[in-house]
Amino acid sequence: MRKLILSSMVMMAASQSAFADAEYIDRARVLSVAPQVQQINQPRQECHTEYVRESVYESSRSNTGAIVGGVAGGLLGSAIGRGNGRIAAAAVGAGVGAIVGDRVGNQNTYGNERIVTRPIEQCVMVDQWQTVTTGYMVNYEYQGRQYSTMMDRDPGPVLDVAVSVRPNVVQIQPMPAPGYRPAAMRGRGPHQHRQYW
Repeated sequence: MRKLILSSMVMMAASQSAFADAEYIDRARVLSVAPQVQQINQPRQECHTEYVRESVYESSRSNTGAIVGGVAGGLLGSAIGRGNGRIAAAAVGAGVGAIVGDRVGNQNTYGNERIVTRPIEQCVMVDQWQTVTTGYMVNYEYQGRQYSTMMDRDPGPVLDVAVSVRPNVVQIQPMPAPGYRPAAMRGRGPHQHRQYW
């Protein structure tokens, strides 16, 4: 009896290995390839130089009149003053002479206005839209049937496909030998029918 069960198990293992799945690589014919595209914005910075005109005021005043007036006033003050007051008179004369000389020397002088040009760099962000290919929708035919898949590249006229082969049968578990009853059922009342699968 044990030999029969053991031989059944060996036959079952052999049948399982005979029905093992097989996989191989074959070639399919590509029917069409459609690139999948997407618009992507990659902004960039654009800079350019602008020239700005500005007015600059320059004074054309001269100190020559003040110097000459101060010297002349000091000499005149020292000539007028006597004794100890001579130094004070020279100082007062120099001060008054400097003021008068400055006003006389610069009475017809006005400031000069000059136009200068200064460069200023201006920068702005500019949209830059680009069309980017994100993949390829590939339609192909294998063994008379059509399939579709998304790929990261254009495969060309043929496409390698992995083919898996397995039997299209229902596998049946081996039945116990006739007259065999599990040890738990031996010697316990009437025969009972049990299903084992």
